[in-house]
Amino acid sequence: MSAVPQFALRTARPAREREGGLVSELIADWAVLALLHELAAWPKPGLVSHVDSGSHTDMDAAMMQRSAEALRPFFAELAMAGRDGADMGCLRSIGLRAESAMLAATGGVNTHRGAIFGLGLLCAAAGAVAEISAEGAAVAPSRLGQVVVQRWAVDIQRGPIPLFSHGAAALRRYGAGGARAEAAGGFRSVYEVGWPALRQGRSLQPDDPAAPPVQACFALIAAVHDTNLLHRGGADGMRFAGEAAASFLLEGGVGAPDWRARAAEIHAAFVARRLSPGGCADLLAMTLFVDALESKGASR
Repeated sequence: MSAVPQFALRTARPAREREGGLVSELIADWAVLALLHELAAWPKPGLVSHVDSGSHTDMDAAMMQRSAEALRPFFAELAMAGRDGADMGCLRSIGLRAESAMLAATGGVNTHRGAIFGLGLLCAAAGAVAEISAEGAAVAPSRLGQVVVQRWAVDIQRGPIPLFSHGAAALRRYGAGGARAEAAGGFRSVYEVGWPALRQGRSLQPDDPAAPPVQACFALIAAVHDTNLLHRGGADGMRFAGEAAASFLLEGGVGAPDWRARAAEIHAAFVARRLSPGGCADLLAMTLFVDALESKGASR
């Protein structure tokens, strides 16, 4: 991925006052970077990384990277749509085109459908409220999850449920809310679980940038009813995943001296059971995106 552009702007101005789509392009850069940082984190139980493909036989890190890059223009388009006050129907239309681009880049493999939905909504929210800092970075002075609630929650709840998606099947069988409930609730798992754990990981390992995303990933697996886990392992599989992640955290998380070895053991156990917390991977990417934008806004 190319470096995030740096522009020497002396003052911050609202996105709607900028010309040429600069803010939307910066937001899209941060969204793709969040996906790539999620991919780079290891060990993440059952998930694809540059080390291995986890519990997946149909994708690898190179495919995930192609997929993320293919989504860049659509994240920018979603940011512009949010800036322009678009309704949920418009956002869905952009999301469907993004999904087509993803499938074209991956040969028909669903690598980022959940991220297109969740991260796409956060891009739209960022487009509505973001500013440009003096250093040329996009910042979000407002909580993006609340922007999603205020602008689109009603339509998200009323929206169509795909009959054959893994999330819809889990909703029917187990009563799990899935991605739609997360979005309509303002991504509480991001703000109440993922982001605090990310910051905790930084305090536990201030000199190891690989550790905080792993800490956040385990915290999300321990707390979230992931419909991908339900699809692959049923209630027993999700219970195993949650207990394994909670045990890792209780024993010190990334603050433990042997945290990498312990995380790798849990990863191997997930792979042996073909468990993949794909929903938590999406939430981790959203956490990294929120951290990148909102921490800059909070520090100003």
